[in-house]
Amino acid sequence: MANIKVTLVKSTIGAIPKHKKTVEALGLRKLHHSNVLPDNEATRGMIAQVKHLVKVEEA
Repeated sequence: MANIKVTLVKSTIGAIPKHKKTVEALGLRKLHHSNVLPDNEATRGMIAQVKHLVKVEEA
């Protein structure tokens, strides 16, 4: 199974609470913090919800 690297590139200050919880669920805490996650539909759906806050790369 492939993995993807997700990096928080924009602050969650001012974001709606649902997006803040999604970023937290992705395991991202601070700006430029990265996390390697499995590439599945659940992860892709969470990334799609906060695509304006994160950068995605193949790991």
